[in-house]
Amino acid sequence: MEAVPKAVAQRPPSPEAQVPFRFSRSFILQEATGLRAATLPQLVGLLRTVPEGCIYYHTHYFLLSHHYLTPEPTNDVAYWVSEILGEEPLGEQLVGLDIMEHSTLQSLREALATTIEAYLARSPTARLRFASEGEEFFFIKAIHVIMPTAYQASTLAEFAQALSQVSLHSLYFHIFDARLRVGRPSNDFAIWLDEQLGLKGLAENVARLDPYAHTLETLRSLLCALVRHELDRQPPHA
Repeated sequence: MEAVPKAVAQRPPSPEAQVPFRFSRSFILQEATGLRAATLPQLVGLLRTVPEGCIYYHTHYFLLSHHYLTPEPTNDVAYWVSEILGEEPLGEQLVGLDIMEHSTLQSLREALATTIEAYLARSPTARLRFASEGEEFFFIKAIHVIMPTAYQASTLAEFAQALSQVSLHSLYFHIFDARLRVGRPSNDFAIWLDEQLGLKGLAENVARLDPYAHTLETLRSLLCALVRHELDRQPPHA
């Protein structure tokens, strides 16, 4: 029997996932709550009591709606405080809140509220600022409708192909919304690459990408580049 060349015999196979990655996307339905704030005390009081869907709408969904701006504004609470009430120092503090640090909406709600309360304690005259009629902060509630896409992948090559074709809404769902769903400081792509393909190094690089520093289309390009680099490192099929 002819011996198998040593280099070929030791060549590791390309990994294939037992559980394919299924790309999804979410549609956001908007529901008016009828709740509004004209002052900072009213704003912080409502922030502590409105449904979590409102917190999501005014932070995560706001970010998705402005993905084409670099750097993206982080939330429209900060925008309203700065542009409507003219409290720019507080607005800067709210902009500085890192949404991605919070794996739950309750944690994010608490960060927004405590930042405003601390500011009011230091600047009591800020309580006297009123928004003009029609410029109040109107709370909107986001309702998620999650839908599967036609894309799925079992191998890294299939993942690369799908990643280049899915919509930006799908990218947002798997990168930004993932933290709220899984309660981990990571994203769906990184988790799957690690747990299903065993590509720990690639998974860590994907998890380290700062989504705030790029538009969603640029983020797609960076993800694709990381995946292609890993593909180039893998041996060709025998």
